[in-house]
Amino acid sequence: MSKKEQPIIVGLDIGTTKVVAIAGRKNEYGKLEILGFGKAESQGVSHGVVMNIEQCIRSIEMAIEKCLQSNKDLEIKEVYVGIAGQHIKSLQTRGDRVRTHTDEEISKEDIDLLVRDQYRTYIPAGDQIIDIVPQEFTVDSTPNVIDPVGMSGVKIGANFHIITGDRNAIRNIKRCVDRAELMTRDLVLQPLASAAAVMNEEDLEAGVAIVDIGGGTTDMAVFYDGILKHTAVIPYAGVNITNDIRNGLGVLRAQAEQMKVQFGMALADEANANAYITIPGLRGLPPKEISVKNLANIIQARTQEILDYVVYHLKQIDLDKRLYGGIILTGGGAQLKHIIQLTEYVTGLGARIGYPNEHLAGTNHAEVMKNPMYATCIGLILRGYHDFENGRLRFVGEGGNVIHISKKEMEDAMDEQETDTKAIAEESTEEQQAIANHKTAKRSENFKKLFDGLKGKFMKFFEEVEDEEI
Repeated sequence: MSKKEQPIIVGLDIGTTKVVAIAGRKNEYGKLEILGFGKAESQGVSHGVVMNIEQCIRSIEMAIEKCLQSNKDLEIKEVYVGIAGQHIKSLQTRGDRVRTHTDEEISKEDIDLLVRDQYRTYIPAGDQIIDIVPQEFTVDSTPNVIDPVGMSGVKIGANFHIITGDRNAIRNIKRCVDRAELMTRDLVLQPLASAAAVMNEEDLEAGVAIVDIGGGTTDMAVFYDGILKHTAVIPYAGVNITNDIRNGLGVLRAQAEQMKVQFGMALADEANANAYITIPGLRGLPPKEISVKNLANIIQARTQEILDYVVYHLKQIDLDKRLYGGIILTGGGAQLKHIIQLTEYVTGLGARIGYPNEHLAGTNHAEVMKNPMYATCIGLILRGYHDFENGRLRFVGEGGNVIHISKKEMEDAMDEQETDTKAIAEESTEEQQAIANHKTAKRSENFKKLFDGLKGKFMKFFEEVEDEEI
């Protein structure tokens, strides 16, 4: 498939502190070429939840406008949107099903029926099941079956990871995107998007915890034995650190944020006790001197609290000492100095910063994108390509995002397509099939299944319901 046939996917990350829109397309080597990038300050969103519809819409429109300005030929109609927030919860359940036609082999329909049964699981009123992720299957007395399709058996069962969220909170996010005149192609859980952007096969096998320290929430996804074991949303993140600095040192919010970014560090022992930051006085008051050591103590206290929650969640699933891949830190909070050392000290596991480098081609925006704060948005684009490769996304030119090209470029493309058509015609059907099989075999099934099953029946739950006249 040539580059011109690849769709243009746009990821939209609506966070507490920023809204990011990134347009990307895969090249012939399977790497993402960034075609457009826009970032705007987020308004109307608190801890991942929309608090003001109009302000959130303006932030989305500004990010999309900046993305379009970065590439005049780009037109954006559809987006993949990240979903997080402290209303997101998860639970573990077990389901079994006795088959009626036991003489036939287990089919995908049997698995779908088993998954569908789990939608009857009790959840609190007002919540909605977002996703049901099968983990280990059992067939009769055979445990730990990865894929039971094709096997024989009377009873099939599985452990399930169920992700839930507040129905109205998710509808509000979709409403904001709709009113910004965009179509929501899918809503993707942010920690899973971040995981897709920064993980590789070795991480999935060894077992890792993705910890995305954002502005309003810290999102967490734990993988072990090649499957998703746990997801969690911790309601403390960068905004809480900024507020602690603001209240502890008696400065303005903007000054607290600037000090955190420029001089902040997560380990107070590494701070210079003799270093001071001078803050301009307000309305004629004398300047204020802030100790870098005091600043680091405040940051360390809150960061350590966030990491204590990470350890708590790992202990809940008995993986606090068995993740050989350690902790992968992403999000804007991962840029704090010495956060790797603090993470290793608190958790007792190895840690590293997760950069989405391996998925990016060397294009104009590539250097800017190699930042942990953009991991979620890159992961959203990868989710779009997962849909495309599984036949759930149409080609460019059929209503999706497009790049307008000149007449000469169009003629060149047609010449190239004609050449490709002649070359393909000369190949035998067997050779084409062999090439296709070879490409398919190169993909690892475990990593490909990272998004499988996630949100297949998601979007229909959050369609707008017409108001009824009372």
